[in-house]
Amino acid sequence: MAKPMQGQPGSSGHIHVSLTDLAGKNLFARDTPDPNTPWPDAAHLSDLGRHFLAGILEALPDIMPLFAPTINSYKRLVENFWAPVNISWGLEDRMASVRIITPPVCKPGATRFEVRIPGADLHPHYALSVILAAGWRGVEKKLSISVPPVETMKKENITPGLLPNTLEEALKRFHAPGSVAREILDNEFVDFFTATREHELRLWREAVTDWEFKRYIETV
Repeated sequence: MAKPMQGQPGSSGHIHVSLTDLAGKNLFARDTPDPNTPWPDAAHLSDLGRHFLAGILEALPDIMPLFAPTINSYKRLVENFWAPVNISWGLEDRMASVRIITPPVCKPGATRFEVRIPGADLHPHYALSVILAAGWRGVEKKLSISVPPVETMKKENITPGLLPNTLEEALKRFHAPGSVAREILDNEFVDFFTATREHELRLWREAVTDWEFKRYIETV
């Protein structure tokens, strides 16, 4: 369960990901830092690593149901509880949606991305699969990182794009024609998974919760 207790941080299911070649060399790592990168946070990322990160960031709003598949998931993804709520990344940034870990905070061989959106209620195979598919789409399309890192956004007063904050909103993005989810996943899977989540929403709307009973039984 992603948010078992009100007023307390939720339970996460963060996923760390890196790619290596057949010899075991980390493909996200750069041999020497890039002096020409627009953001120091990405100086130690290889070109492939940057494309992969760009692919993840571009896909995030459209693949949320695979990271946060339940009603309760979105009660964890709120501000002030160390959970990401926007499209963001940064070096060793534990508030961002994607934390990058590169030198100087680790050895080059340990370079990786931590996708911090998933909660404890995720399906791990779905979540990991969609991260790899989204990142590889970025590599194939040679996408550039279009979102500055968190520290740059703070300094330049840039407002990051928000992630869907309810299951209903997330499903609209996931299921929409032309969504990144439809591009990188099978259409039949997108339709089927959407149907299962819409069933969950119907059950939620029909439920009478303890909160409603306590709040309204004697007052309205």
